[in-house]
Amino acid sequence: MNRTMIAVIALIVWSAAAFGAGWAWRGDRAEKADAKHTATNAQAQTASVNQARAVEHTQAATLADIGANHEEDRRAAEAVPAAVVAAVRAGDLQLRDDLATCNTARLSEAVAGAVERDAGAQLRAEVAGAVVQAGRDADDQLRAAQAVIAADRTEVTP
Repeated sequence: MNRTMIAVIALIVWSAAAFGAGWAWRGDRAEKADAKHTATNAQAQTASVNQARAVEHTQAATLADIGANHEEDRRAAEAVPAAVVAAVRAGDLQLRDDLATCNTARLSEAVAGAVERDAGAQLRAEVAGAVVQAGRDADDQLRAAQAVIAADRTEVTP
């Protein structure tokens, strides 16, 4: 073999080696870019999930507070009828005429005795207590429902 042929073969081998090295380097670079892109996407997804979880936890805490306040109001409302009855009987609270006269027809009957009148007065006080409790229960439920709606409509953005 002459020197020219050896030089040509060496050039071909060197070119093939350079081509292979360049191809491998390009592939490594592409894999590195792909890995960086994948890592960036994973970090973005993790941040998005963490943000959504934070919003859910905040909303859950808000709704739990609303529920706890509503339950406290419900427990406090159990004492309202007895307090209203006691206040009416003690004279500290007076009923409006339309509630106080709800049993007027019964009381004004000629056959009604003093016992029936006392029973009517006690019944009016008890009815007043029940009415106040029903109104308070409705107010408590309405406040809790409005708080839930307000919390739902408020978008929490960290």
